[in-house]
Parts: sequence; C-alpha cells; structure tokens
Amino acid sequence: MALDLPEAIAGYFAADRTDDPARVAQWFSATAVVKDEGETYSGRDAIRAWKASSSTKYSYTAEPFRMTQDAGRIHVTSHLEGNFPGSPVDLRYIFELEGGKIAALEIVP
Repeated sequence: MALDLPEAIAGYFAADRTDDPARVAQWFSATAVVKDEGETYSGRDAIRAWKASSSTKYSYTAEPFRMTQDAGRIHVTSHLEGNFPGSPVDLRYIFELEGGKIAALEIVP
C-alpha cells in the first residue's frame, strides 16, 4: 500500500532517488535545517552540499513505509538498503513543513 505523503515529502523521496542534490534541495525552504548523523545543515546551499556529499559516499534506496504525525511534525519511517555500514536499516525522517516546503528534517535511527 502506497503512503499518501504530503507533496513536499513525496517530492523529497522522489528527488533522493535521482542522486541530484539540487532536485532534493528544491523541496526545502531557503532557511530550512537538516540534522543527520550528528551534523546540522542550515539553508538550501548547505542542504544541497549535504546531499552531494552523502551521494558520493553511499549508494542506497529508501522506501517509505509508515507515516505518523504529532505536534506539527510528520514522521516517515523508511527502509534503506545500500553500501553503507549497518545496511539494511529502518530510519525515521522527522519533517516539519511550512508553506508547502520542508522547513526542518531530522533523520534518526
């Protein structure tokens, strides 16, 4: 069963499959913040650089399979498989949306 993800989140996962950091970054607001692997990336340029760096380190697929909401945040659990340590793994993507864009994203185990 396919998830009915909000447009920006669906767009993020679709863009992530293209390995095009600019396509991923377009789904974020200009002042968005991403937290991943203990690092914080602020602004669309930093987010584009984060995706470019992770794309050169690892190849992976991400398949969202669960979505919940609480306190204005959308939690999407996704199954990742690839050439990274600990693969395969299920990760939670915690999104905050604002004006049809992603304002914040935290990726946690």
